[in-house]
Amino acid sequence: MNDANPSVGTLSPEELEEVSRHAVPRSFKARSVLMSEGEMTDALYIIVEGKVRAFVSNADGREVVLSTMGPGEYFGELAFDEGPRSASVITLEPCRLLVVPREDFVGFVKSSPAFATHFILRLIGRIRTLTNSVRSLALMDAYGRVARLLVESSVTQDGVQMVPEKLTQTDIASRVGCSREMVSRIFKDLVQGGYVSVEPDRIVIHRRPPARW
Repeated sequence: MNDANPSVGTLSPEELEEVSRHAVPRSFKARSVLMSEGEMTDALYIIVEGKVRAFVSNADGREVVLSTMGPGEYFGELAFDEGPRSASVITLEPCRLLVVPREDFVGFVKSSPAFATHFILRLIGRIRTLTNSVRSLALMDAYGRVARLLVESSVTQDGVQMVPEKLTQTDIASRVGCSREMVSRIFKDLVQGGYVSVEPDRIVIHRRPPARW
């Protein structure tokens, strides 16, 4: 789940240096559960190295991915109101994090107008993203949700539009709320139609997929 404005999603080196004075550095192995949905909040986590995934799940173990995050991004903002965690977070690779205790986090927001503004804009970005996700789930069919995810996750480098992260069909199914088999059929149609090609480390978008199939 990327923010509407990508620049709001990451801290600048200056902001990172300032907030690190209030933090405890921690290292985690890949596949480490950093927080679990429903547990009480007690800290903010800032990613220095590595990637993490935020997700929600049900009693049957079905997961829906909310976002993947990397260096400079942070999570655990709900520590601000002492409410329960709204999602679980797991490391995708070895990670170095800065852990800011809730008391220090609240004090830092109050004492740093620049970070407070960043914090507010990030929350606004998350609200916009969640609103768009709910709209997609309610009003778009599976094809529309897959097409939207590909376009919104893409970047343009050297004139090539592509999804830079290595998304598997299972990853995509988790993000758009449908089965892996459905995603496989959609990709088969998109590839045969010349809209996308799947390479080992990326998905290339040759032309914008139609809004409806």
